[in-house]
Amino acid sequence: MTEVKPEDQGGVTDAILTAIAERAPMEIVGSATMRTIGRPLATPVKLDLSGLAGLNFYEPEELVLSAKAGTRRSAIDELLRGRRQAFAFEPPDLARLLGSNQGGTLGGMIAANLSGPRRIRSGALRDHILGFSAVSGRGEAFKCGGRVMKNVTGYDLPKLMAGSWGTLCALTEVTMKVMPAPETTATLLLFGFNDEDAGAAMRDAMRSPLDIAGAAHLPVDVARASALADIANAGTSVTLLRLEGFGESVAFRLAELQARFTAERSVLDPQRSETAWSEIRDVHMLAAPRERIVWRVSLPPSDGPRAMNHIRTAAPAAIGYYDWAGGLLWVSVPLSEHGSAQVVRGAIPPATGHATLIRGPESLRASVFVFEPLPDPLAKLTQRVKQAFDPSGVLNPGRMYHFA
Repeated sequence: MTEVKPEDQGGVTDAILTAIAERAPMEIVGSATMRTIGRPLATPVKLDLSGLAGLNFYEPEELVLSAKAGTRRSAIDELLRGRRQAFAFEPPDLARLLGSNQGGTLGGMIAANLSGPRRIRSGALRDHILGFSAVSGRGEAFKCGGRVMKNVTGYDLPKLMAGSWGTLCALTEVTMKVMPAPETTATLLLFGFNDEDAGAAMRDAMRSPLDIAGAAHLPVDVARASALADIANAGTSVTLLRLEGFGESVAFRLAELQARFTAERSVLDPQRSETAWSEIRDVHMLAAPRERIVWRVSLPPSDGPRAMNHIRTAAPAAIGYYDWAGGLLWVSVPLSEHGSAQVVRGAIPPATGHATLIRGPESLRASVFVFEPLPDPLAKLTQRVKQAFDPSGVLNPGRMYHFA
């Protein structure tokens, strides 16, 4: 495989034009943390965007940041922490789950549309992209958006880029909205709920006026893998409800939240809250053993317990937990469960959700749909979008879907 590592947008354009001329499809990578998500690629060229790194500008007072797509997220996070700011959508870092020792990049975060536990309050990553620059599969450099949020006329390209997994263009620069970090955090732990009762408790909390910033449920077989003693030593399931904001507000809302439940409970301080939510966000509790398959399932919160029960019944060795108040399931099944795709997708009510294979061997990723199969009308639309951006099919061909 030939590796091309440009250092600016002009170099990216030249690389893609060469790929078109030579009919040599390319795999696009940054730090390659998530390289194993998607169908395996066998391209003759690897386009490495990690050379496009560095800050363009950061205006804390305006809550806006712009950087080149290959900039490491760790550098961005450190910069934001220095000004007590953060990405409101709390993007996960899947490096440990995927067995990578590399930190992710800003462009990879966009391409994968990574959104963490705070999504239920702050929205998804795609809602926080202000603009970007990129090179399409036509070899054409273009830019979209700017420094402020505004109404969209025509195609909302920033949202289209989120979750496109490098199949439409090579991102070169990204401008994001950032938000002030919360002054303090408290997490209420509720012990002993079964999945159905935990789902009801999370939905009740979300319907309250208490501004819940995270709602997750860890069955006992997952809770015992926590790095936090309060959770690992509970000996039972643990349901987590997070509050964020100013100190007096959090204290008041915490008292109100505790009054809503009679279950055994305890409270995590800010430091322990950060530990708990980081391992939920980054899927640390399912990281080992490495040979197990991991699926990510998004569906209506009320359907979560029913879907998890379906999976456990069909695959008794499956384990998993709930985020997004029950609307996101992380599920781990043994490698021996060759029919895991049918099992997991069979648990989702028709036209209500989707499942993505996040970790699995190359042989499995080559034989099943890694991303949710598309109904015919949506598949045709997706194919037309791919044709518009990448008519020669040189960018990550087949990583998401194969079009004849």
